Amino acid sequence: LNPTKPGLTMGEAVGMINKYSKGDAVIVTDVGQHQMVACRYAKFNQSKSNVTSGGLGTMGFALPAAIGAKMGALDREVVAIIGDGGYQMTIQELGTIFQQQIAVKIVVLNNDFLGMVRQWQQLFFDKRYASTEMVNPDFVMIAQGYQIQAKRVSERKDLDQAVQEMMASDKPYFLEICVEKEGNVFPMIPTGASVSDIRLE
Repeated sequence: LNPTKPGLTMGEAVGMINKYSKGDAVIVTDVGQHQMVACRYAKFNQSKSNVTSGGLGTMGFALPAAIGAKMGALDREVVAIIGDGGYQMTIQELGTIFQQQIAVKIVVLNNDFLGMVRQWQQLFFDKRYASTEMVNPDFVMIAQGYQIQAKRVSERKDLDQAVQEMMASDKPYFLEICVEKEGNVFPMIPTGASVSDIRLE
C-alpha cells in the first residue's frame, strides 16, 4: 500500500479503489496475484461483498461473476479486479455488458505476465520463465470497440483521478492499470510445506 519503487503496485491500486468505494462496493476477483492482494487489502462494510472462487484456480471467473453480481445487486457498485491473463479467458463477456448496458467496473491489473506462476518460477526455479510472459492486445481499444468507456494508467500521478472517474461513472467502465512486471505477493506457503514454513519475502 505504501510503495517504495517507481512502478505502480497492485496494493496501491486496490487502496485507491477503497478510497472511492468507501468500502461499499462488491469486489469480484479472478485468479492470481491480484486475487491475493485484493482479498488482503480490499475493505468491506457489509457481508456478501467479496466474490472470489477461492483456491479453485478458475481463471476467467471474475468478468462473468461480476455481471451476475451486478444483476443481483443493481443498487451496488460492482468492481471486477482481474489480471491480464485471466481477463482474456472470458473477454467476450464485454459483448454481454455492452448489449445489456450492465454498469460493472472492470479493473485489469496488467503486469504482462501470468503473475502467480511467474512468481513461483522466480522463487523456486531460478527465474527460468516458461510460458508466463504475456503478449497482450490493446485492452483499451477492445473495450472501446464495445462502446465501453476505457482508460489506461501507467503512472502513479494519474491513478487517483482515473479511479475517481471510474467510480463516479454510472455506465460500464474499463480501467487498465499497468503495474510493475515482477512484483511478488507475500506471505505464501511453498508446495509441500506447512504454515510454519511460510515465506514473507
